[in-house]
Amino acid sequence: MDRPDFLLNTLSGHRQPLDPRDAQTLGPAAADRAAQVLALRENSAPTPLHDLAELARELGVGALHMKDEGFRLGLGSFKALGGAYALMILVQEEAARRLGREVAITELLGPEVRAVAATMTFACATDGNHGRSVAQGAELLGARAVIFVHAGVSEPRIDAIARFGARIERVAGGYDFSVQEAARIAGEEGWTVLSDTSWPGYEHIPGLVSQGYTAMVREILAEVPKPPTHVFLQAGVGGFAAAVAGHLALVLGDERPCVTIVEPDRAACLFASAKAGAPVRVDDSRSTVMAMLECHEPSPVAFRVLERVADAFLTLAEEDAVEAMRRLATPVGRDPGVVGGESGSAGLAGALKVARDPALAAAVGLGPQARVLVINTEGATDPALYWRLVGKTPEDVREVSA
Repeated sequence: MDRPDFLLNTLSGHRQPLDPRDAQTLGPAAADRAAQVLALRENSAPTPLHDLAELARELGVGALHMKDEGFRLGLGSFKALGGAYALMILVQEEAARRLGREVAITELLGPEVRAVAATMTFACATDGNHGRSVAQGAELLGARAVIFVHAGVSEPRIDAIARFGARIERVAGGYDFSVQEAARIAGEEGWTVLSDTSWPGYEHIPGLVSQGYTAMVREILAEVPKPPTHVFLQAGVGGFAAAVAGHLALVLGDERPCVTIVEPDRAACLFASAKAGAPVRVDDSRSTVMAMLECHEPSPVAFRVLERVADAFLTLAEEDAVEAMRRLATPVGRDPGVVGGESGSAGLAGALKVARDPALAAAVGLGPQARVLVINTEGATDPALYWRLVGKTPEDVREVSA
């Protein structure tokens, strides 16, 4: 199908087994560890899984479930699972080196490990959510965090990071430049770079970030009546999408769902990379309302996973995301109103777009028997922007609390 907004995966690696490194990072044993670390944190109960039966009927599919990460660990985003988890594992690894013995997960909050953490500084760039997770993890273990924010990060998102005691460094330019600056200054200062994107020679830490997300997938599979047949996953650099799709492929095998990757058309680096057959950088001259997805170059590790387990790539116009936010915020029948941010609602926006287009629905096999999964990756991380975009007030949304 030759369309500028849709691409089937025709790469040679499609449906091939994951690279052994990625299978180890995203497999069941890794998810077990992620769940054990998650249990150490406050507010660690599973996030809600909404059965959106009315919307499923509207779209002509058999079922539609939405995992609502707007409640995750009090941070309002799925990224609460990644950055803090990676930081805790890195502290565990460093403590084991210094103490000359294995350090159990149950020791992470103990005095010996905290003494090691107090000597460590972690640096990262962020659009908002990843930095907040790293900052919270640092506060939890007593480490230091330096968070680099670019010109497009709003003040409410910066304030939400700073409240965990992190040092904020403002960087002119966009997200990709802030990643470069974080790495440069961290190298000069001897800090640990905790990025959720990879580059040559830097794979272990972003792998840990993605590994943290597998705890969410375990929760989903434990609660859905049957595994999904179709999943729509929004992507920035691709770490989240790779974690979810990769873990599903490893756990479900031949029964894995059809995975469609969804991106803003103004920052569709995975779409362009799938078309080119290798990671490529895309134009960064236009900003998108889907700010958490505004990434112009994919993580090579994420692309290595997605070229195998993604089945299709889809781009969204700005109005697609806003429509999905508004539809999600509107209670219909037994479907609750759900607060989904402009990036958090993008997966649903992809499902809406495909279900309403007969050609796209046929291309991915979406029909009356389909069991669709989408993930609301964030709540209203910038509340003023959220309520302005949806044109509602908080009282209008009947949201289910955790």
